[in-house]
Amino acid sequence: MSKEFKATEYILQSVNTGKQFKDAGWTLDAPGEDKPSLIRAIYKKKQIDVKDISHGIYRFADWLPIHKTLEGSSAPITYKSKGLAKYLGLSKLYITFSGYWPEIGSNFPTCSFKETEAYSVCGRLSSEEKKVLVVASAGNTARAFASVCSENNIPLLLCVPEDYLDVMWFNKPINDCVKLVATKSGSDYFDAIHLSNLACQLDNFIAEGGAKNVARREGMGTTVLSAVHEIGKIPDYYFQAVGSSTGAVAAWEANLRLLEDGRFGNNKMKLMVSQNEPFIILQEAWRADSRDLLPMDDDEARKKVETIIAKVLSNRRPPYSIPGGLYDAMKDAGGDVLTANNEELLKAAKLFEELEGNDIHPASAVATATLIKAVHDGTVNKDDLIMLNITGGGEEKFKRENDIVYLKPKHIFDINPDLKTLKEVLDKLF
Repeated sequence: MSKEFKATEYILQSVNTGKQFKDAGWTLDAPGEDKPSLIRAIYKKKQIDVKDISHGIYRFADWLPIHKTLEGSSAPITYKSKGLAKYLGLSKLYITFSGYWPEIGSNFPTCSFKETEAYSVCGRLSSEEKKVLVVASAGNTARAFASVCSENNIPLLLCVPEDYLDVMWFNKPINDCVKLVATKSGSDYFDAIHLSNLACQLDNFIAEGGAKNVARREGMGTTVLSAVHEIGKIPDYYFQAVGSSTGAVAAWEANLRLLEDGRFGNNKMKLMVSQNEPFIILQEAWRADSRDLLPMDDDEARKKVETIIAKVLSNRRPPYSIPGGLYDAMKDAGGDVLTANNEELLKAAKLFEELEGNDIHPASAVATATLIKAVHDGTVNKDDLIMLNITGGGEEKFKRENDIVYLKPKHIFDINPDLKTLKEVLDKLF
């Protein structure tokens, strides 16, 4: 259930033109602008007042574009590493953990930092909204939105590839306000996005918006706010695995806000983002110094996605080129796109569990593996202040401690469904 809350005061700004305007309620694009651009929230409160941990993610409400809070959220937890830090010879390695690890105060029942997005996005959504929220996902985002919308009775349509349905697990049945549909076996995340875009052409559905939704990025940015609040200063390096790269953009935007705050230093974290080989479209574009992603055949992309373990890192159309996207973030902050193969991520996952004491998701293992390589090749030094964003973990622990149920799809669509068939199916579901 939502709580009474004094809405955060903010306006929106086009990254491309700098034009400022009011949020009309669910603004995803700058009004009157033809060129695509991310929009950014500009908050009235320039110095953040972080509330105590009992507020969950809403302890960072000063910098979340919301007008209500919801029950059940948990904030990312940052702690100074001992085991992994000692192993790597790092004196200032801090781990920001979003997942299930009650012993350190992290209680994400979906075990993923995607909950930070869901609680922020749904906190922005008007209680008077009658349309159905539409979300496409390769897994973790779908699980997070399903959980949050189920708990708060928010109508939701989820679009997920059929081959990824094993990620739709929960510790209790999901409210019938949440409907899951899938794209048939052999499809990938991009196909699920295409299906969601078709659904949003229908009158009673509203796009969540992905990277274009300021609330999604601000929710993810709470990982950096957690780290800086704990450390007391902005890190030198930020390590995170990326699929859409929205989390890295959110980290950069949080960094810019913290510079304006003025209490945490004047540096920009180098964005050390990572992908799972051989699906490395971001690295290929970045290393070529290309604002545009390099061409890739759809079938080739699907084959590469099939081979990687960290399937959540498989977005074929990430917000890389758009003004305010990853290309701009990395040009401004510095950094690099790193990669790890399946063998390296499995070794890193095992090492993290042995040294830190909890299991982590494959994407988090990719980030960990690239940090290990960056230490070994001298990219980072032993006294650098490093933030490792563990974007999901504790799933094995959670499943040991809970009975698990799976959400089943209501319908499985062809990769390219026609709008008429889609409408007929959705009319029956909602």
